[in-house]
Order: sequence, then structure tokens, then C-alpha cells
Amino acid sequence: MTDDLTFTTTHTDGHLTALRVGGEIGIQTAPALRKEALDAIAQGHPHLILDLTGITFCDSSGFNALIGIMRCATAAHGSLTLAAVPDRLLRMLDLTGLSAILPSYPDTDAAMNARPTTAPEPA
Repeated sequence: MTDDLTFTTTHTDGHLTALRVGGEIGIQTAPALRKEALDAIAQGHPHLILDLTGITFCDSSGFNALIGIMRCATAAHGSLTLAAVPDRLLRMLDLTGLSAILPSYPDTDAAMNARPTTAPEPA
């Protein structure tokens, strides 16, 4: 496993941002994924789409990072949506029950059309 994880912001519009992630999500790289996502939320984009097209590996550390990101997005009155989830990862999301709380779409455009773009509710 490598220590490289790549991030590319592919869309930002108001409270919605899409981030393409590539590489392997494991114990070494999960903190970087969490930091990148939480930075986007902190910058005023609580509705986050993670495009996982380029993910070649994901272990339990990656699943924990996704759950943590979802919780932070929800706390900011936002949401986490997955796009272009590789089949092997989608199968693991189904087996663990995470697919029930992490919506996924075939691509970023479909995810963007399905997710809210309105401002978060005031606390």
C-alpha cells in the first residue's frame, strides 16, 4: 500500500462541493481524507460529494473516516454523498450496512442533482 492519496476539487457552488479522491484509503491515508473533507466543510461547503472513481483500496480506516466525515457534515447541517464508487467498495458498503446511511450515485453529476445546495439551517 502506498501513502499517496490525491484530491481534486471538481465543483464548488455555494454550500456544495465535489471532491475527487484517488489512491488507497488505509491507516496511513485515512487521516488525510478526513482532513481534506473537514477543511471543505469548514470553508462553508457542508454538502460534500466524494467522487471515489480513483480509489483502488479501502480498509476499515477508510470506512471510519467516511463515517466521521458524514457526522461532521451532518453537524454542520450538511450531507455526505458518494459518487462513482468502485464495485468492490460498493459491495463492502452494502455488507457493512453503510450504504443505508451513505447515499451513492453513479457519477458526480447525478450526485449533484440529488443533493441539496441550500444554505445550512442556523444553529
